[in-house]
Parts: sequence; C-alpha cells; structure tokens
Amino acid sequence: MKTVIINEKDNVGVCLDGNDKIPAGHKFALRAIAEGEYVVKYGEIIGKATQTIAEGEWVHTHNVKSHLDENVAYRYEFNANVPPKTKLTFQGFKREKGRAGIRNEIYIIPTVGCVNNVCIRLANEAQKLVQGSIEGIFALTHQFGCSQLGADNDNIKKLLCAIALNPNASFVLFVGLGCENNGLDGIKEYLAPYGRNNIAYFNCQDVEDEHAHGMEILKGFAEKAKNFQRETVDFSELCIGLKCGGSDGYSGLTANPLVGKISDKTVGAGGSAILTEVPEMFGAEQLLMNKCKNVQVFEKYKKMIEDFKAYYTDQGFPVYENPSPGNKKGGITTLEEKSLGCIEKAGTSEIVDVLAYGELLNPEGNGGGVYALNAPGNDLIAATALAASGAQIVLFTTGRGTPFSTFVPTMKISTNDRLAAHKNGWIDFNAYGMDEEGLFALLCKAVSGEYKCKSEDVREIAFYKTGVTL
Repeated sequence: MKTVIINEKDNVGVCLDGNDKIPAGHKFALRAIAEGEYVVKYGEIIGKATQTIAEGEWVHTHNVKSHLDENVAYRYEFNANVPPKTKLTFQGFKREKGRAGIRNEIYIIPTVGCVNNVCIRLANEAQKLVQGSIEGIFALTHQFGCSQLGADNDNIKKLLCAIALNPNASFVLFVGLGCENNGLDGIKEYLAPYGRNNIAYFNCQDVEDEHAHGMEILKGFAEKAKNFQRETVDFSELCIGLKCGGSDGYSGLTANPLVGKISDKTVGAGGSAILTEVPEMFGAEQLLMNKCKNVQVFEKYKKMIEDFKAYYTDQGFPVYENPSPGNKKGGITTLEEKSLGCIEKAGTSEIVDVLAYGELLNPEGNGGGVYALNAPGNDLIAATALAASGAQIVLFTTGRGTPFSTFVPTMKISTNDRLAAHKNGWIDFNAYGMDEEGLFALLCKAVSGEYKCKSEDVREIAFYKTGVTL
C-alpha cells in the first residue's frame, strides 16, 4: 500500500493507491486510537473517534465525528511569511482606469432576469462582431433583480456593478426592463464615482426595438475593441481567485498546496490573490487569523467568521453542515479536515485585508497580497464573487471534476491522475505530480492569452441570496 504521512504529529496516514479495505485518498490509523481520542491530520485535530480504531484500520465517517466548537474564542498570534520579491510581467490589455485585463471581452448584463432572453439573443447575434483582438461577447444572465428586499436588493446591484468593472471587460452593456427594483438609475449612481466611459445602458420598455437598439451599441463597442492590443504589464496588476470544489482526500495533499505556492509566487511579484469559501474555513480559521498582517485585519476577519457562523445558527443549522456526499466519497471525513486542506490554497503569505461580498479589490490601482473575501462555499456563487472582487482568473482545484466556469477564465486543476485522465476535456492541469513550475508557466500563458482554459466557452454568474423574495 502506497501511503503518505503529512505531519509528524498525525495519528492517521493517507492511502494513495487504495485497496480492498481502504479506498484511495482515504485515511488509516497509524496506531491504535481510543474511543473519544482526537484524530490528527495536518498536525491539527480533524475530529474525535466514536469507537476504538485499530492500527491500520480505515478511518472515516463510520468511526469519526466532527469536533468543531461553535463558540470557540479566537486569539491573534501572527504567523505568516513574506515571499521572495520578484519582478515579473505578462501580456495584458491596459485600461484607461484600473488594472489591466487578461482578456478583451464585451459583457451584456441584464439588470433583471426578465430580460435574459433579450441579452442572450443580442449575444448570439453579436458573435459576428468578434474580430481583431476581441476574444468574446457574453451575456451574463441571472434570475434576480426584482422582488428582492433589504440586503439582497443592494447586493445584486453591487455584484453586477462589480462584474462590469472587472478588467477583462473592454466594454459593458447593461440591459434593463424599466420597472424592476434593480433599475438602471441605481446602477448608474453606483458606478458614477468610478468614472468609466466603457459602459452603456438602456431599458427595453423605453425603445421600440430592443434588439436593433442593442446591436447598434454593440457594433460601436466592437469597432473600438477590435483594435486593442496586448502590452507588457507588471505582475502587480494581476489578481488570481482561489477556489476549490468537489474536494477529495488528495485536495489538501496536491492541488491546494500547489496553488498555495502559485499564490505565494504571485504575491511575491506584487500581485494579489483572493481566498473565499468562508464555511470551508471553519475548523481552520484560527490558522488564517494568525496570517492577518495586523490586529485591525484580524478583527475584520474574526467578525466575518462570527457573522457567517451566526448566519448558520440563526436559521437553526450547525456550522459543520459539511462536507458534501462527494467530499466524503473522496475521503474527507469532517469539516475540519476539509477546511485544513482548503486553506492551503492561500499559501504562506500574510492576509492584508478582508473584503465584503461585492467589494472591489482596489479597482483603480494595485493592491498586492492575499485577501479574504466574504462569500459562501457554493462553487459558482464563490467563483463569481472572486471575479466580481477583481480576479481576472480563477484557479479552481477539484478532486471530483466540474465543467463550469464563472465569467472570467476558470482554470481546473485536478488533485489526482484518475480525474485528469477521465475528464481531459474539463481539466487544464494535473497537480498530482506537484509540478510548481509547470502550473505557474501555464498560469503565465493563460493570463497572456497564449492558453485558453478548457471551460472558457462557458460563462456563468450566480448571486448569493440571503433574504426574502416577494
């Protein structure tokens, strides 16, 4: 049996190849573990044994339960590294304001789900306008924009405006209906301080032929965008989003630590990385808190964690309502275990700030470092939030596989050989060999337009809804 022991404190190892008793990616006891004793992996507690576990025995949900304390008291003990400083560049599209884009694209954004079909029809017709350096014209549809109350009503506006400000968008067309809560007046007011001149708006109820009107705007956009050219851009203008989905027992061993190294490289070159999935920090949040660069950032991070826990408990759910069935099948037993593997994506660099949902990462300039973002773990909601906050590309690690992509390039990084071979049409890079230089080279090619992620023909967004719909 091929195995690995992650930390000298561990009392479980990981079976890499699998056998008739222990599936690949699952844990086994390194010694006898008594009932009620802590189970330790990554040098941290991942649960408690519910029965005596013999040496060599399979360790999973049948004999381990979560040990999460919903009322844990947090402390601050700084423990982060400053990665070596390097000077790197990529070929990107410089913008009049804000950071450079890694794609030259045009977005069509509905203010409300009622006009989704109008936007889709416009996008389909506009494909004939894709020429020169234009790399795509996309309708970013969603089902919201009306009948939302309170924070939801404000958040959908903030999210759509943040999407419009992503550096990958050379031009943006907002299409409204004319009677929705999330009206164009509010969107224009929100965007006014940014002073962007690459955004147009119209309400379908205000024009005689919404298709003809929209196409005229898109034609004008395309005439300008087709002539944009890539230029040499400093890495300080790059922001990568960090996301994992469909995790398995290899996630914390291969793909997530490998992406953590890429995150450190990006930060070392002056760039930024954003980490989210707050519920998948539970059980490992103290380790991230200790990476906060000062007490002020620690307090913001702590509040984000406590507020998200209250969001669960106020609705009668435990904070450990995780991992998913697919996670368990892949070898993850408890939320603590999942979280300890999940946070590996952030590398060893300090956390320089905490972003609210829909909040932009310094859109008018550079803001190097790792940022924590308030958003849930759901794949499409979290990936959308990362890109809305300013990530030009999302590095998405997975042990189960998925074909989705948010509205920016979403690079799929597999945790194991089997998935990479089985879903070659989904997976961009196989992390099982821990090829740091190979993954970083692929990232550099992707951001310079020399490589297109395998899911780039798919562009989707999703909204984090928390309140009442009328």
